[in-house]
Amino acid sequence: MLQEMQMELSLHPAAGFIYKDAGGNSNKQISQVKEMLNQGIDLLIISPNEAQPLTPIVEEVYSKGIPVVVLDRKTTSNQYTAYVGADNYQLGRMAGEYISTLSKVPVNVIEIMGLPGSSPAIERERGFKDGIAGHHHVKIEAKVFGDWLKNNAIEQLSQIKPQLSSVNYVFAHNDVMASGARFYLNKLNRSKNIKVIGVDALPGQGGGLQMVADGVLNASLLYPTGGKEAIATAFQILSKSTFIKENILQSLVIDSSNVQLMKMQWSRINSQQHDIDKQQSLLQEQRVIYNDQKIILNIMVITLVLAIIFGGLAFFSLVENRKANKSLEAKNEEILAQRNQLVEMSAKAEVANEAKFNFFTNISHEFRTPLTLILSPIDEMLKDEKLVKTSGKALKIIHQNAFRLLSLVNELLDYRKLEYDKQQIRVSENDIVTYVREIAEYFRHQAQRLNINFIITSESKQIKLWFDPRMLDKVFFNLIANALKFTNEKGTVRISIKQGNNQEVLVEIEDNGIGMTKDETERVFDQFYQADHTPTLGSGIGLALSKEIVALHHGRIDLISERWKRTAFTVVLPAGNKHFNTAEISRPEVSIPDLNERSKPYTVDLEKISSKTTSGGFSKPKEHSVLVVEDNPDLLNYLEEKLSEHYEIYTAVNGMSALNEAIERVPDLIISDVVLPELSGKGLCEKIKSDFRTSHIPLILLTAQNSVEQQISGINAMADAYMTKPFNLDYLIARIQGLIKNRVKLKEHFTAATDLTEKLPLPKTLDKKFVNDFIGIVEQNLSNERFGVDEICTLLGISRVQVYRKVKALLGCSVSDYIVNRRLKRAKQLLSNGELTIAEITYEIGFSNPNYFSTVFKSKYGCTPSEFRKQQC
Repeated sequence: MLQEMQMELSLHPAAGFIYKDAGGNSNKQISQVKEMLNQGIDLLIISPNEAQPLTPIVEEVYSKGIPVVVLDRKTTSNQYTAYVGADNYQLGRMAGEYISTLSKVPVNVIEIMGLPGSSPAIERERGFKDGIAGHHHVKIEAKVFGDWLKNNAIEQLSQIKPQLSSVNYVFAHNDVMASGARFYLNKLNRSKNIKVIGVDALPGQGGGLQMVADGVLNASLLYPTGGKEAIATAFQILSKSTFIKENILQSLVIDSSNVQLMKMQWSRINSQQHDIDKQQSLLQEQRVIYNDQKIILNIMVITLVLAIIFGGLAFFSLVENRKANKSLEAKNEEILAQRNQLVEMSAKAEVANEAKFNFFTNISHEFRTPLTLILSPIDEMLKDEKLVKTSGKALKIIHQNAFRLLSLVNELLDYRKLEYDKQQIRVSENDIVTYVREIAEYFRHQAQRLNINFIITSESKQIKLWFDPRMLDKVFFNLIANALKFTNEKGTVRISIKQGNNQEVLVEIEDNGIGMTKDETERVFDQFYQADHTPTLGSGIGLALSKEIVALHHGRIDLISERWKRTAFTVVLPAGNKHFNTAEISRPEVSIPDLNERSKPYTVDLEKISSKTTSGGFSKPKEHSVLVVEDNPDLLNYLEEKLSEHYEIYTAVNGMSALNEAIERVPDLIISDVVLPELSGKGLCEKIKSDFRTSHIPLILLTAQNSVEQQISGINAMADAYMTKPFNLDYLIARIQGLIKNRVKLKEHFTAATDLTEKLPLPKTLDKKFVNDFIGIVEQNLSNERFGVDEICTLLGISRVQVYRKVKALLGCSVSDYIVNRRLKRAKQLLSNGELTIAEITYEIGFSNPNYFSTVFKSKYGCTPSEFRKQQC
């Protein structure tokens, strides 16, 4: 069968062929089919080992749309595409008829059957039985199962050895079992008396055809394998051609009369196949030669084309090179002329930059003069007890911020000197421990007043180090001041001085304050950088200046910080003076400057100006409240003091606490800075306006960001007003009053309106939705005498407290008062119409008792319902 398939496949060289042999094991054959399915076959040809076990897997393949050609043996169902094979029933019948007609004497037959349950064994047995029917001289002496195997047939015959004495024919379902029967009969010396007939008549050495020719078998029924027909049918199916589903192959009996003829036919076919294979091999060799020649020809053609192209390109390049050389000569002359112009312009720019820098330096020095004239009189005024009592707080604010401005000017001048003048340091050998301790002592009072634990430690009492004391103090002043600024009350600032492993001195300033994020630590030394969450204002150049000064000392500043946990700046300075050049080493040594005056610009920023004292218990309560959100404590205290004359003031120092305060207090207006810790002013505005509980509250944004784009961004965040710093206090108060008045007018409109279809639109979508929903719910339930706040809260989906606050803020009255007013206004309308009685009107508007309705109506309008109806008439 396999040989016939390969012969037929030689006509289809492009087809792929996968062959598996299960060796008579049904389970193995099932697993082989599953393996083929995973490989993605287009068609399955299968010769089932057993009918029943193989039926499910054949049906599975067929159900997946893959054609199935069942070969030789059938399954128990008809779910297959085509069948190719002999009619096993007909084979059995032919064998029975052949034996019946071969002898007229009584015939006793032993039938050796194939594998129990296989379709060939079943059908051949049935056909053999029908073939001998009607021939009374033929009798089946015994039946055994040889399972298609020679040894099994021998073993089964040995078990019925006594019955062999009366047997003169053996019919085996295949030639293999028939040869086993002949072997056993020879062993018993009964071979001459018993004729053996098999099935298959396969050609080739050891096949049934050869056994008939050699006299081993008396006859064999040709069982066409169908390999050729199976492959032919498969290609008909794959090519969508017409095919026959049941391909029954014809058979014949081969015995001594025709065996030689059959052998000659097989030899002829085999020889022709050999010639076909040889011709295909030669054809394949010619194809290889042709492909090689084709590749060589293509390479030659491509090479020739490339040679022509490159030759043309070379000629073109030569022409272009000549043009380019002429162009380059012209450009060189032009570049030379431009270079000369750039030299002249550079010289002019250098003069201009020098002039700009001189102007910048002069104007910065000019700032110092008015600042000195501001600070000196303020110092004198602070010594006057009368002025301190009346205006002490304002004077302290002016004094503190003048010093702050002086500090910014000094930082800017120092940074410019380092950047443009390349200012050199003048180092001398000093005790770094004493130097740092003296600087730190100027901050101890401020640390105690801020309730911050201030610790200074050193490994040694004295550590000699080369540095410039007139420059390095700016570094330590700045780092220590920052540590105190960003440390909360009851926090700790620790300064430690120690010697490192690599001939270095380390001064670490560590705090457990608000800390920094990873992004902030990467940018904190950049010029003019300020983190959004910083609670104090600055220039953004203090740390950049410190880094430059330490770099001039051939050192570095290391930073470790973790948000909300700690920040540690470590100034690392190399020991000795070998890293300084001769010009940087001071002769004579530089004295340590007066640190008292130099520390004031840094320590003054830490001073707190006391906020106003709270008013006494008999102060007049304010009608409206304002929430002020500002992270600068001085500005927060200033606004609180000035606005408290007109409004009840609540305060917050960051965005998140402001949001909680707004939800808790529900103020009439909010004033917020834009740059805030935790949550920006714009973010606060968006959250306030998108929350049902607070969406009605007007909000004013204050900021130093005064560009048009930034103002548009603030308005897009749904702010009601956007004011830039510095602002006019009177103008701010006027804006507050205007926004609150507009809100009051809206309240009056909603409480006075009788026609709900003529409401003015609210300025905010959420406020409009809330009011519309609230009024709609009330109008729908006016006749429900049990209707109250609980039903409104359920329908709106918010708490009782928030409903009371929203209604009070938007409508200016309580929920119950609004419901009563709406019922009474509805009663007036119904009384004017005159269609209903007073009792009917009572129940229509949700009152349970006419007398109670009359009492409430009279208290509201000064007359009873009956009197009101008479007046209308």
